[in-house]
Amino acid sequence: MDISGDASNKLSKKNAEWFARPGFARFVYSAAAVVLALLIGAVLIGVSGYSVKEAYYNLFMGAFGGVYSLATTIVMATPLLFTGLAVAFAFQCGLFNVGAEGQLYVGALASAVVPLALEGLPPVLRVIIALLAGAGAGAAFGFLPGYLKAKIGAHEVITTIMLNYIATLLTTFLVKTYFRDPGPVDQTVLLPLGSRLPEIIPGTRVSLGIVIGILAVALLNYVIRRTVLGYEIQAVGQNPHAAEYGGVNVRARMVQAMMISGAVAGLAGSVEAMGTLYRFIPYFSPGYGFTGMAIAVIAGESLWAVIPAAILFGALQSGGQSMQLFAGIPMELMTMVQGLVILFVAAPGMAEMIFRRKSCGKEGGGRA
Repeated sequence: MDISGDASNKLSKKNAEWFARPGFARFVYSAAAVVLALLIGAVLIGVSGYSVKEAYYNLFMGAFGGVYSLATTIVMATPLLFTGLAVAFAFQCGLFNVGAEGQLYVGALASAVVPLALEGLPPVLRVIIALLAGAGAGAAFGFLPGYLKAKIGAHEVITTIMLNYIATLLTTFLVKTYFRDPGPVDQTVLLPLGSRLPEIIPGTRVSLGIVIGILAVALLNYVIRRTVLGYEIQAVGQNPHAAEYGGVNVRARMVQAMMISGAVAGLAGSVEAMGTLYRFIPYFSPGYGFTGMAIAVIAGESLWAVIPAAILFGALQSGGQSMQLFAGIPMELMTMVQGLVILFVAAPGMAEMIFRRKSCGKEGGGRA
C-alpha cells in the first residue's frame, strides 16, 4: 500500500482546489493589474523625460523605506481602510454607498466636539464615547438613503451623492457658527490629550485607529460569514426577490446594511479627527470616501482584501509625495498611475456588479 503516494495525491488535490478558488484568481488578477499599471506608468514617466528607475526607487522608499515612510503609508491608509470597508459592506447587500465622504465628515465633527463636553470623565471613556458619537453620526447619514431605498425605491447613489453635499456644507456651517476656535482659521478647538487616540509608533501619527480598522474588518467579516444577519444581507445582495420569497425582510436588511456602512465611514472621520488632526477642519478630506469606492471594488467579495487594497493606495500616496520631492516627478503623473491601477483592477469588478444588478432587476420584472 503506497501511503506516501496517497498523501501526495491528496495534498496535490487540496492545492489544486485552493488555487481554483475565485478569491485566489482575483488576487492574481489584481496583482497582475497593478504590475501592468506600473509598467504603463513607467512608460509615461519615461516619455515625459524623467528617470523611471529614480522615480520608482523613490516611490518604494517613500512608502516602505524606513519607519517614518512606513508610518506615513499607514497614516494615509487608515481612513481608506474604513471608507473602503464601509463601501464593501454595502456591496454585500447589493447597495452602492457613494455617501462615505459625507458620513466621514459628520463622524469627524461629532468626534471632535463631543469630547469637549466630557472633560470630567476618564480618558478611556471619553475616547470610547467620541468614537461611538462618530459612528452614530455616520449611521444616521446612512439610515436616510437606506430608508428611502427601502420605502420608495429611491436610488441610493443619487441620495448619497446629495447627502455628501449636505454633510460637507452642514459641518462647515456648524464649525463657523457654533464650534469655531478663536483664530484666523475655521476649525474646532484642539482636542486635549485625554481625548485623542494614542500613538502606537512613538514620534509618528500612527494611532490606535489602524488597529480599530483591522478589528472592524474582522468583526464585519464575522457578521457576514457567521451570522443570520450576514446571511440575509448577502441573500438580498445576490437576489432581493428570491430573498423576499424565502422570508427575508429585504427592506429592513437594506436599511441595516446602509446604517452599518455609514457607521464605519463615520469612524473614518473619528479616527482622522482624534488620531491625526486632533480637531475638525472643514474640507480636510482629499477624497477618502471616493477612494474608498475604488478600494471596495478592488476587494470584491472579500472584506479582508480591503486591508491590502487600502495599504496599496496609502503607499501610492506617500510614495508619490517622495517621487515629487526627490525625483522631481509631477504629482499629476503619480495621480495618473493611481488612476491606471483603478482602471485595470476595479473596472472588471464594477462591470460585473452592474450586470449582476441588471440581471436581478430583469428577473424581478419577469416575476411581476
